[in-house]
Amino acid sequence: MDAGFLLVQSLSGLASASSLFIIASGLTLVFGVTRIVNFAHGSFYMLGAYMAVTVVPWLLEIERSPWLFFVGVLISAAVVGLLGVAMELLLLRRIYKVPELFQLLATFGVVLMVQDAVLKIWGPVDITGPRAPGLRHGVEIMGQRFPAYELFLICAGPAVLGALWLLMHRTRFGVLIRAATRDREMVGALGVNQAMLFTGTLFLGAFLAGLGGALQIPRVSASAQMDLSIITEVFVVTVIGGMGSVTGAFLAAVLIGQLQAFGVLVFPKITLVLVFLLMAVVLVVKPWGLLGKPEPAAGRATLPEGILHPRGFALPEKLLAALAVAAALAVPVFGDAYAVKVATEVLVFALAAFSLHFLVGNGGIVSFGHAAYFGLGAYASGLLVVRLGVPMEPALLVAPVAGAAFAFLFGFFVVRLSGIYLAMLTLAFAQIAYAVCFQWVEVTGGDNGLVGVWPSAWATSRHVYHYIVAAGAIAGIVALRHVIYAPFGATLRAARDSAPRADAIGIDVRTHQLLGFTMAGGAAGLAGGLYAFSKGSIDPTMLAIPMSVDFLAMILLGGIQTVMGAVVGAGAFHAIKDIFMPLTDYWRFLLGASIIALVLLFPRGLGGAFASVRARVAAEPARA
Repeated sequence: MDAGFLLVQSLSGLASASSLFIIASGLTLVFGVTRIVNFAHGSFYMLGAYMAVTVVPWLLEIERSPWLFFVGVLISAAVVGLLGVAMELLLLRRIYKVPELFQLLATFGVVLMVQDAVLKIWGPVDITGPRAPGLRHGVEIMGQRFPAYELFLICAGPAVLGALWLLMHRTRFGVLIRAATRDREMVGALGVNQAMLFTGTLFLGAFLAGLGGALQIPRVSASAQMDLSIITEVFVVTVIGGMGSVTGAFLAAVLIGQLQAFGVLVFPKITLVLVFLLMAVVLVVKPWGLLGKPEPAAGRATLPEGILHPRGFALPEKLLAALAVAAALAVPVFGDAYAVKVATEVLVFALAAFSLHFLVGNGGIVSFGHAAYFGLGAYASGLLVVRLGVPMEPALLVAPVAGAAFAFLFGFFVVRLSGIYLAMLTLAFAQIAYAVCFQWVEVTGGDNGLVGVWPSAWATSRHVYHYIVAAGAIAGIVALRHVIYAPFGATLRAARDSAPRADAIGIDVRTHQLLGFTMAGGAAGLAGGLYAFSKGSIDPTMLAIPMSVDFLAMILLGGIQTVMGAVVGAGAFHAIKDIFMPLTDYWRFLLGASIIALVLLFPRGLGGAFASVRARVAAEPARA
């Protein structure tokens, strides 16, 4: 490789880094002020691209001028900024005081709605945008041709960084953003209108995301998959740089841009892993990112009594539990093949969601990558069956062992962190596992997956296998529920509510959290193994981010402050998808709207709403 090629490769990495920084800076500002992990930030990026491929060609018909091209880009970004304001006024302002995970779920509902809105307005075909007039040519650099527009993008990132620095240090609005990033409560105590500050910040964050998307139209086509393809990298940049640090985001974007530019040359088969490996290493060495600061310690609410009473079942709960078990067992007798399939999947996802709730609700450990253990358990069983010809019985037993082993390995590093950094490290490890399964084609089959993961001959009947799943799922849920009410579960809750106090009375917090992480991973691995044999195949989507988000949606829908809410949430979430999917091609819009409605109407989830009604009914005789 000559010097000219290496220089051009480095410049290409800087162009990508500049684009990535522009997008990530908006997310960094929004999180710093509002503390909301805005999953819809990728949707604003996508909308910026679609607005640009609509507005810019119309302006260029007037005159093919570079200035009109960039005017169209700014108009597109401003429109997206106004859409961010609309989201803040209509949705986020109503849920600022609810738990952060509910905010994440609500913004994920926005993602689903925007995806279908884009398909409805612009159609499913990718749209190619116009090239920038005056920047279509190539520039000769040490004997290598390099696009002039890429050189412009290299300059655009530092220009945005400089503009943000001036905004932060030379305007009252910027000073308030910096102050809110450090201590939001103190800013409110000083009489600052927080509502206007949040609205302005959402406009700026969405504007930057839209600007990043609009600037991409000469390079990539606008497509309905742009949002999810960019959001993971944006999260990585934001976390590596330090949540709330714009300068840190710039440094992280440059690191990632160069890593991707040269990593594809040196490690072509692990390109998907490199950025997440970088995030994992940075968070292990510097738990708050390159330029981030520790999050202020915040107490967590204790786990209130939910659908099940700690000392046993009350009569209504006994009836509900008995009815649920009876329904699960009766489906093969009275239902058709489709009903059996749906019931089997609900049982599998109930176990997976309950294992995540064991971490989040009981242990206070928020995992954004819980699907990794679900998928790794499935792959462990599937590889034994397909590659080695092992029967279902021993292969299925390996699934929870594999899930627990990987959870222990990842958890060793995860439990050293806290807050959003802990959550993002779980996402990093999950994405590493996903990338390995996706790119290790010789073993895992890559994106084609593995087929032929079938049960043993005696269990090939869908009815028989349904009972196997029911036995495994119910046993796993009962075992974890027992742990919740055992002294170990109480210790986890003590560490969740106040780690310093738990440490002061002699509790080894990290060891208990690591063991809890391992237990949850084992249960998720069992669910993954059961799912693999029910489907007959495995593919990397079982480890992907959307699967982890589905699990989070289930526990939040059911109620994070209830014990059995995850089971209720799994059934309700699956029912919503089964109701809406057959109705229309735009089922994501309806599903997203339902998720948002549930967050607004039932901030404590369905289980929490049930508990509130029960408490109200119980209080009526006392009032009388």
